[in-house]
Amino acid sequence: MAREVRHEATDPAILDADDLGDDGKLYVCRCGLSAKQPLCDGSHRRTEDETDGVVYRYDPDGDDERRVVEGIELAEE
Repeated sequence: MAREVRHEATDPAILDADDLGDDGKLYVCRCGLSAKQPLCDGSHRRTEDETDGVVYRYDPDGDDERRVVEGIELAEE
Protein backbone atom coordinates (compact mmCIF):
# COMPACT_ATOMS: atom_id res chain seq x y z
CA MET A 1 0.00 0.00 0.00
CA ALA A 2 1.06 3.58 -0.48
CA ARG A 3 -0.28 6.99 0.52
CA GLU A 4 0.10 10.48 -0.84
CA VAL A 5 0.72 12.59 2.27
CA ARG A 6 1.45 16.31 2.30
CA HIS A 7 3.22 18.07 5.14
CA GLU A 8 3.60 21.77 5.83
CA ALA A 9 6.09 21.49 8.69
CA THR A 10 9.56 22.80 7.94
CA ASP A 11 11.25 22.41 11.30
CA PRO A 12 11.75 19.65 13.87
CA ALA A 13 9.11 18.96 16.49
CA ILE A 14 10.17 19.37 20.10
CA LEU A 15 8.55 16.76 22.33
CA ASP A 16 8.47 16.71 26.11
CA ALA A 17 6.86 14.79 28.99
CA ASP A 18 3.46 16.38 28.23
CA ASP A 19 3.41 14.43 24.95
CA LEU A 20 3.55 11.04 26.67
CA GLY A 21 0.42 8.89 26.60
CA ASP A 22 -1.39 7.77 29.75
CA ASP A 23 0.85 4.71 29.80
CA GLY A 24 4.05 6.80 29.76
CA LYS A 25 4.88 5.96 26.14
CA LEU A 26 5.35 8.30 23.20
CA TYR A 27 3.26 7.47 20.13
CA VAL A 28 4.65 8.94 16.91
CA CYS A 29 2.55 8.96 13.71
CA ARG A 30 3.98 6.85 10.91
CA CYS A 31 0.98 6.84 8.56
CA GLY A 32 1.03 10.59 7.89
CA LEU A 33 -2.68 11.08 8.60
CA SER A 34 -2.66 12.30 12.22
CA ALA A 35 -4.03 15.79 12.89
CA LYS A 36 -1.68 15.91 15.90
CA GLN A 37 1.57 15.51 13.92
CA PRO A 38 4.06 14.27 14.82
CA LEU A 39 1.99 12.42 17.42
CA CYS A 40 -0.42 9.58 16.65
CA ASP A 41 -4.13 10.28 17.08
CA GLY A 42 -5.40 6.91 15.83
CA SER A 43 -6.06 8.11 12.27
CA HIS A 44 -4.21 5.04 10.95
CA ARG A 45 -7.37 3.02 11.64
CA ARG A 46 -8.79 4.60 8.44
CA THR A 47 -6.24 2.59 6.43
CA GLU A 48 -7.09 -0.90 7.70
CA ASP A 49 -8.83 -1.98 4.49
CA GLU A 50 -6.29 -0.63 2.00
CA THR A 51 -5.36 -2.93 -0.87
CA ASP A 52 -1.72 -3.77 -1.60
CA GLY A 53 -0.40 -2.14 -4.75
CA VAL A 54 -2.94 0.73 -4.66
CA VAL A 55 -1.98 4.35 -3.91
CA TYR A 56 -4.52 6.31 -1.84
CA ARG A 57 -5.00 10.01 -1.15
CA TYR A 58 -6.89 10.85 2.02
CA ASP A 59 -8.94 14.00 2.53
CA PRO A 60 -6.81 16.29 4.73
CA ASP A 61 -9.89 17.42 6.68
CA GLY A 62 -9.79 14.17 8.61
CA ASP A 63 -13.06 12.61 7.43
CA ASP A 64 -13.10 9.08 6.07
CA GLU A 65 -13.04 10.14 2.40
CA ARG A 66 -10.19 8.81 0.30
CA ARG A 67 -9.58 8.30 -3.38
CA VAL A 68 -7.43 6.03 -5.47
CA VAL A 69 -4.52 7.76 -7.20
CA GLU A 70 -4.25 6.41 -10.72
CA GLY A 71 -0.70 7.62 -11.25
CA ILE A 72 1.87 10.11 -10.05
CA GLU A 73 3.83 12.24 -12.49
CA LEU A 74 6.88 14.12 -11.30
CA ALA A 75 7.68 17.43 -12.94
CA GLU A 76 11.15 17.95 -14.25
CA GLU A 77 13.10 20.69 -12.50
